[in-house]
Amino acid sequence: MAESARRRWTIEEFFAWQERQSDLYELVGGQPQLMAGAKNVHDDIVVNILTELKNQTRGSGCRPFTGDGAVQTGPSQIRRPDVGLDCGNRKPGAFTAAGPRLVVEVLSPSTRDFDAIDKLGEYKAVDGLDSILFVEPNQPIVRLWWRGTDGSWSARTIEGLDAEIDLPQIGVTLRMADVYDGVTFPPTPRLVVEDEAAALKSGR
Repeated sequence: MAESARRRWTIEEFFAWQERQSDLYELVGGQPQLMAGAKNVHDDIVVNILTELKNQTRGSGCRPFTGDGAVQTGPSQIRRPDVGLDCGNRKPGAFTAAGPRLVVEVLSPSTRDFDAIDKLGEYKAVDGLDSILFVEPNQPIVRLWWRGTDGSWSARTIEGLDAEIDLPQIGVTLRMADVYDGVTFPPTPRLVVEDEAAALKSGR
């Protein structure tokens, strides 16, 4: 790691080094950055999305990939989205997606702001990438970004288990109920004023 502090690594140097490591890293500004572990709810959502992508893109030439895969977002920048869809000519010995069309990040309290701002800007700059999803793990809310035919980006928020995430660019529709299948949401904290109003209504 001392070598990494002295200069920016190339993509080739990074992957040669990564092969010898037991943990997964991203390459950020030419420096290896250790990836944090994930909670069970995070993995549950990832598996759900991977399953749907696999089923819906079978035979299309596109293949979903996990966080073990990588997307090059700059000359010395490698990101590992939680889920991705590669529609390029995938080579068995390669480390990066050949033609990423979709990336998915399941948010966490420690990285949510960074993911939703810094990573968003990086992903938007990737040629051919036209859909980005940020998934809330503790409530059924997904933020979708998509690239229009003119190259501009638009966003919408999808809420509720009855809603659907339409991704026409890749021919996929994700039902929110499938994305959150098996997920138990934490109770939503009640405001003090709500408790007082409920007590007055009941006559307590």
